[in-house]
Amino acid sequence: MLEDLAENQPDKYLSFWREFGAVLKEGLGEDNANRERLAKLIRFASTHADEGVSLADYVSRMKEGQEAIYYITADTQAAAKNSPQLEIFRKKGLEVLLLTDRVDEWMLNYLFEFDGKPLHSVAKGAVDLGSLQDEEEKKKAEAAAEAFKPIVERLKDTLKDKAKDVRVTTRLVDSPACLVADEGDMSGHLARLLKQAGQSAPKALSILEINTEHALVKRLDGSAHFEDLAHILFDQALLAEGGQLEDPAAY
Repeated sequence: MLEDLAENQPDKYLSFWREFGAVLKEGLGEDNANRERLAKLIRFASTHADEGVSLADYVSRMKEGQEAIYYITADTQAAAKNSPQLEIFRKKGLEVLLLTDRVDEWMLNYLFEFDGKPLHSVAKGAVDLGSLQDEEEKKKAEAAAEAFKPIVERLKDTLKDKAKDVRVTTRLVDSPACLVADEGDMSGHLARLLKQAGQSAPKALSILEINTEHALVKRLDGSAHFEDLAHILFDQALLAEGGQLEDPAAY
């Protein structure tokens, strides 16, 4: 019935989805036999539409050369939509699913791929757009990483208690920096959800990625206020990701 409703009466199905969508998402973990059929019924918000996006819709809009379904998790749609981690995807016109239900992080343990396309978080690991990134961009990024090596090393030392690593990124366009989780680590969003639920989350430091084109990052070179600017850079990235500062007054 739901499949028929989704296909032939999408507006009516969307009304149903608004009421019961979160429960349907739970089905991906609870009803193994129907997981593939349920995945087709799940609806998301994305950078292309505020609601009603199916995984089949997303796949049909994928760019030539795009290999993964990209998503981001956040507390609210506004936080997800305005995340610095989306900047390069927006610039390239790549659609990103915005996951803001509390059940979404749990659902992702069961929804790894759809139609042969893996789901990939834009907030985890290094950004690799493969053939979607032209050679000139890759060369420019490599040159920037080489030129900023001394600054990156000094940032690593200054932020050693806060950041797991510091690296130059191609992910950012307008923002000076952002935080990403290492590929195997828990996302900052999931860690916060567990904390809110009174559960302990394994302590995992984030990776700070810096935009070498940004004026603030350029000013780090030779600055007498290097350490202060380094902490501002990190704290600003943490706030943009939806995290909380350990010492807001110092910021």
